[in-house]
Amino acid sequence: MKSSVSIVIPVHNERLNLPQLIERCVKVGRTLDRPWELILIDDGSRDGSSEMLVEAAKTYPGEIKSLILNRNYGQHNAILCGFANAQGDVMVTLDADLQNPPEEIGALVDKMREGYDYVGSIRRKRQDSAWRTYASKMMNRIREKITSIKITDQGNMLRAYGRNVINLINQCQEVSTYVPALAYTFARKPTEIMVEHEERAAGESKYSFYSLIRLN
Repeated sequence: MKSSVSIVIPVHNERLNLPQLIERCVKVGRTLDRPWELILIDDGSRDGSSEMLVEAAKTYPGEIKSLILNRNYGQHNAILCGFANAQGDVMVTLDADLQNPPEEIGALVDKMREGYDYVGSIRRKRQDSAWRTYASKMMNRIREKITSIKITDQGNMLRAYGRNVINLINQCQEVSTYVPALAYTFARKPTEIMVEHEERAAGESKYSFYSLIRLN
């Protein structure tokens, strides 16, 4: 039996990107040739995103599940909420700003079929500002020096996780966590693949330089 897939996406003030995001994710999900679902978690948006997610769940019953948080808990806590409510054997996370192309989901799922339980991704050509790229690389070097976690491109949220990893994450009860790093510590067989990266379709990044430091 083919493994089922849950696509988990945290959303915070992404009203302008949501129509295209949902359309592309649904199109990709229907090509996976296996049971799938799209889990959208609104993380305290104030721009009408939550209402759009509720409508999306009504428009695509059985394919989209929308979770509405009562305030902004942060990207990774929103992802944890998605993990706790998802049914898939494989979980794929990506950002809602469309810098992670939904069309790369299939490549992650295919790699998981080779026996890996954690598939990270490396952006082939990063479409971020110079300061953001530099800050991220600096944070990567700091993390590598103080931990045993080997993540080439830690700022990229496009990743796939096996159910064994997700179950351990769900048991963790961490108050503050960085999901990819936590998952890496639980994975038995992790790997990474190259993926495309696109410019942000609309809106602004939610991560400042201070946020990157605090995340680490």
